[in-house]
Amino acid sequence: MTAVSETAKTPGSNASAQVREITVAHSPDSDDAFMFYGLATHKVRTPGLRFTHTLCDIETLNQKAREGVYDVSAISFHAYPYVQDKYALMTCGGSVGEGYGPMIVSPRPFTASEVKTRKIAVPGTLTTAYLALQLFAPGVETEVVPFDQIIPQVLEGKYEAGLIIHEGQLTYDKSGLHRVVDLGKWWQKVTGLPLPLGGNAIRRALGPELMPLVSAALRESIQYGLDHREEALSYAMQFARDLDTSSADKFIGMYVNERTLDYGPDGREAVRRLLDMGHKAGIIGPEAKVDWV
Repeated sequence: MTAVSETAKTPGSNASAQVREITVAHSPDSDDAFMFYGLATHKVRTPGLRFTHTLCDIETLNQKAREGVYDVSAISFHAYPYVQDKYALMTCGGSVGEGYGPMIVSPRPFTASEVKTRKIAVPGTLTTAYLALQLFAPGVETEVVPFDQIIPQVLEGKYEAGLIIHEGQLTYDKSGLHRVVDLGKWWQKVTGLPLPLGGNAIRRALGPELMPLVSAALRESIQYGLDHREEALSYAMQFARDLDTSSADKFIGMYVNERTLDYGPDGREAVRRLLDMGHKAGIIGPEAKVDWV
């Protein structure tokens, strides 16, 4: 992203000062690209702030958040209890599955009970997909594989099943794989709630003045993308692995929508319930105290 070099008034100050850099990290996926389009292309500007972007896979972002590296970071909700001392959750920017979510896929049609006895390739132990899998199949054997290698390695026979996230949810059947369980659908059946997968966390050290300002800028960026869908989609296509425009538009619609602007009461309850269930099941160590900005 091109840096904005001009000076501007610091938020809340009458004095002219250097622009405050806000470091933002998110995954290189079409839905995140769509969400941050307004900020990344300077269509959305906040006087006094300059946003610089870093792209990493979600498991790396989860680990970086534990170190407090970025001011704003996409994280898996599973990771939040481990970073809550450094970060609060933004009320916007969430990816929530409305009766859909991460999927267990396999080369042959296992039953749900059969797949619980197989070793499953997973995209990372701090992903929400992994948390949902462990709630669905406590103690199931897993092995971490980069998320974009799960489908190829399952097809090669290295694993009998894989847990897929991101665009793989729309492309797995083209590879001849079978969907065994959609964990978003399973979660909704169990709880009656949507499945919150990932959100944006904001560093507490920014302080009570900057935190809401930065959060408002992200919300404006999401709204800009939704209001200018065609141009935001065109930008996001450079990150749409193996998806044509129509499929990318569908995928983005799944995870960037009105609920991305605000989780809503049931969305917030879903976050609390997910983390509480994970803690009580012994999957998550620390108890989560969810703070929203």
